[in-house]
Amino acid sequence: MTPATIATVQDSFAQVAPIADTAADLFYAHLFETHPDLRPMFPAEMAEQKAKLMKTLAFAVNSLSAPETLLPALADLGARHVDYGVEPHHYDAVGASLIHTLQQGLGPAFTEEVKSAWLETYGAIASTMQGSAHG
Repeated sequence: MTPATIATVQDSFAQVAPIADTAADLFYAHLFETHPDLRPMFPAEMAEQKAKLMKTLAFAVNSLSAPETLLPALADLGARHVDYGVEPHHYDAVGASLIHTLQQGLGPAFTEEVKSAWLETYGAIASTMQGSAHG
């Protein structure tokens, strides 16, 4: 990832962070609407899960320019997700819900440049998590 891509992702996430609760609601609503088969993998009460999602996203976004910190954390996260029953194709569903959430949360600020930067970033994150989980 280039410094420009990292800056784009970090700047756009900073715009979503103030509406973290709403963003988490949008994310899981989209995920469960488009992939109802994933709902049983999550707890009935989602408040803690939503907080974890936003905290993990914030950590990943803020650590993009520090791979020595980010990569081991993603490897650990990927390994834990195998224990939760996450399969490789689930990453696509999560990526689609993330992009949908950003589009809704950012509105007109969700430009093609922002979308492209997030797709690249999420692809790298998902690939790292899956590589550690199945490698």
